[in-house]
Amino acid sequence: MRRILAVLIALSLVILPADGAESTKYVALTFDDGPSGRYTRQLLDGLWEREVKATFLLCGYRIKDYPDITQRIVDEGHEIGVHGYTHENMKNMSRRAIAAEIMDMEALLPEGCKPVFLRPPGGCCSDAVRQVAEARGLAILSWSVDPRDWATSDTLAVERAVLKNVKDGDIVLLHDMTVSSVRAALDIVDALQSQGFTLVTVSELAKRRGVKLKPGKTYACFPPEAASGR
Repeated sequence: MRRILAVLIALSLVILPADGAESTKYVALTFDDGPSGRYTRQLLDGLWEREVKATFLLCGYRIKDYPDITQRIVDEGHEIGVHGYTHENMKNMSRRAIAAEIMDMEALLPEGCKPVFLRPPGGCCSDAVRQVAEARGLAILSWSVDPRDWATSDTLAVERAVLKNVKDGDIVLLHDMTVSSVRAALDIVDALQSQGFTLVTVSELAKRRGVKLKPGKTYACFPPEAASGR
């Protein structure tokens, strides 16, 4: 029933191109703050069923608690990015402290997993964050659609906030920390697929748009015109 409702919402919001042209549309879903145990497992189950890949921005202290889920994220073809070790605000940290946050988190990742993105907690950035990210070979990942799912348990409100705003090339900020967020995420996947969107990791989205990621540079979306400004 929830999947049917999500599809109906999507159809009510879709706007057909004026010329009727068909083209592949891409969106990247990103999930912050995890892994969280059962909620991340539920999300991974749903993404696997739908054959969808996403990008997970993980915290080191949570990886320490759930190494099995972290390994599953990698094994199932999803992308892992850095969200720090403690989830503390990096904006006012020294370069040394920022580097420690990144390196301590990366040290817990499965063998062979090399992140390409840093998303500072809260998206709070600074010159020091950019400098350390560049030195560590990490692009900085922002977002273009934020339904603030962490602030509400209203699943339908989260779905509507995404579906009324999402466009080709967007990066959607979500979390896998509550049942309402996970339900909303999977309904959003169903709705976007019904609209003809393909859900990909952020790295895949950048690749599809011909963008070569640069360490230390911030990326919030990859619209179709990004390919011309690579």
